[in-house]
Amino acid sequence: MTTIKKEIKIVGNGLMKNIPCELTMFPSKSGQIRYFVKDKDSFTADVDNVLSTDHCVVLGTKKARAILTEHLTAALAFCGIDSVDICMTEEEVPILDGSSLKWVEAIKEAGTDRPFFAKDTYYTISEPVYYVNGKTSLVVLPADNLFISYAVNYDHPDLTRKFVNYNPRNKYEIIEARTFGFYRDLKKFQMLGFAQGVSQENTVGLTDDGGYTTKLRSENEQIKHKMLDLIGDLYLTGVNPLNMRCQILAKEAGHAVHIKVAKMLKDKLIEI
Repeated sequence: MTTIKKEIKIVGNGLMKNIPCELTMFPSKSGQIRYFVKDKDSFTADVDNVLSTDHCVVLGTKKARAILTEHLTAALAFCGIDSVDICMTEEEVPILDGSSLKWVEAIKEAGTDRPFFAKDTYYTISEPVYYVNGKTSLVVLPADNLFISYAVNYDHPDLTRKFVNYNPRNKYEIIEARTFGFYRDLKKFQMLGFAQGVSQENTVGLTDDGGYTTKLRSENEQIKHKMLDLIGDLYLTGVNPLNMRCQILAKEAGHAVHIKVAKMLKDKLIEI
């Protein structure tokens, strides 16, 4: 069990509603990632508590919820945090720069209570887990080492039949990969009440001429963000996906598929 050494306070606006939220993380010995939102019900970061995956991952209960949790959860995975209390003044997790970078930096600054001699616990699965529906697929297979590959095929010259493989050497490119979307869809989403907090600092827009609304941080940044989302979503199984000894192969998936597979995966994970 690993938690943070000291309190972390982050203030920022949400991506969907653009409402300011103060989020504070506290050290915890509960062995869970727990949310406390606006002094209402508390709930854990667990796949069984997912309320929606329409535009992002929403966790919660009938009385309280946390919106757009995936970037924070991915940061906890990369930092090895599995026990922390998260208190929020509003429902939406701050978007910050649209990636997990600011969360990881804040956790590293606070430090963790993990002893230097501690060893990771690794997991595999008792049998293959897969979801296939047309062009979309997500497959998890037992393996000797972790291997993650994410493939996409978008209507954009840089993102046609492209894929990215996870490698510990490129993990910071995944951590800093920002959320993205087609620029032509932005006005439509905003008219529907979503994406009110989108900016050039937190979102990579894909333009119709094959370009971007902002400079990329690394090659295939958008695919790396999909992998970041996947890592955050699979952490809702209760097991850090970075400690899984599995092959994880995703093709044109998204939060809904990630969560479907996480639910199937949860009861098949075994310690090795």
